Amino acid sequence: MDDLSTIRSEVLAAVAAAGDLGALDTVRVLALGKKGNVTGLMKTLGTLAPEQRKEFGARVNQLKSEIEAALEARKATLGAAALAAKLAAEKVDVSLPVRPEGQGTLHPIGQVMDELAAIFGEMGFTWAEGPDIEDDWHNFSALNIPPDHPARQMQDTFYLPSRADGTPMVLRTHTSPVQARTMLNKAVQQMLANDGSLRIIVPGRTFRIDSDATHTPMFHQVEGLVIDRTTHMGHLKGCLVDFCRAFFEVDDLPLRFRPSYFPFTEPSAEVDIGCSWKDGELRIGTGDSWLEILGSGMVHPNVIANCGLDPAVYQGFAFGMGIDRIAMLKYGIPDLRSFFDSDLRWLRHYGFSALEWPSLTQGLAR
Repeated sequence: MDDLSTIRSEVLAAVAAAGDLGALDTVRVLALGKKGNVTGLMKTLGTLAPEQRKEFGARVNQLKSEIEAALEARKATLGAAALAAKLAAEKVDVSLPVRPEGQGTLHPIGQVMDELAAIFGEMGFTWAEGPDIEDDWHNFSALNIPPDHPARQMQDTFYLPSRADGTPMVLRTHTSPVQARTMLNKAVQQMLANDGSLRIIVPGRTFRIDSDATHTPMFHQVEGLVIDRTTHMGHLKGCLVDFCRAFFEVDDLPLRFRPSYFPFTEPSAEVDIGCSWKDGELRIGTGDSWLEILGSGMVHPNVIANCGLDPAVYQGFAFGMGIDRIAMLKYGIPDLRSFFDSDLRWLRHYGFSALEWPSLTQGLAR
C-alpha cells in the first residue's frame, strides 16, 4: 500500500510538471507502459493471498484510472497551449498593406514566347522541348551539317566533356535538335504512318560564342517543323506570311523570300519584311527597305532519312528565328545585352502584365 501512495504522488507530480506533449508521453510510458511502475504492481497480484489480491487489485486499478485521467487533462492543457503558440506565431497582420503584386512584370522574352504560342497554336502547332546539352549527332550530324562546317569549330560552339563512350557533347547551338528528337519518337512515327501530320514549334535557349550589341553567348530561338505526305513550299510561305502579319500586327505587311542555303533544308529561303528608316527609327510595314528576320525551307531529304522516316514518302518544311531579335524589332529594344542585365528599371519599362495573356482575338501586346 505504501508503494501505491509513493507511485501516485510521483506520477501525478511528473504529469503536472510535463512541459510539452513529448515529456508527458514519457511520463505515461514510465507509469503505464509494459515496464511501467503501475504495470509492475499489477504483475505482483499473483504473489498475494486471495483475500489481499482483491483489495490490492482494486487499489491498483483505481490508481491507473486516476493517472490516466491526469494524463488526459494535462494533454488537453498542453495541446491547447501548443495550438495557441502556433496560431500566435503564424498569425497575419491584416493591417499591413497588401503585397505589391501589381508591380510585377513579365519579361519581353516570356511575352514573345506567349505570343508565338498564341499565333502558331491557332495554326495547329504544339509546343516541344529538348535538352540544353546535346550530343554531336543530334546537334549536327542528324541535321545534315557536314564535319567541316564552321559551326562545329571550337571558336563558335561551347564544347563540354565527352561521354564515357567518346561522344562529343555541346551546349546546343540551335533548337533544331528537337526536330530530330521528335521525328525519332516512335509514337510520332506511328502517327505519321497513319496519315497524321506533325506540327511543332520549339522555343528555347541556345548558346554560341559571340557577344556584342546584337549577339550574346546565350539567346533564344524558336524552331518550327511540319512533316506529312503533301506539305509543300506554298504552305511554308502561307504559314510565315500569316505569322509575320499577326506578330507585327500589320495586316498588309510585305514579305520577301530570298533563295539561301542551309544544310538542313532544300530549297532554302530567308524571309525579309518591309520596313523603313526615318530619323534612325525603324518602322515596320512601310517604306521600300527590307529587313531579314528568319530562315526557312523544305526539310532536306537527308534529315528526314536520318530521323528514321522515308523521304520518298514524307516531306515537310522548317523555319527558325531569334526570339530576342523579333522582340527587339517589335518593341524597339536597341541592345540585346539588356535582356540579361536583370535591371529592374529596364524591366519596368519594357515588361508586360503577367495576367493578360496574348491572343489573336484580344490582341497580342496589351
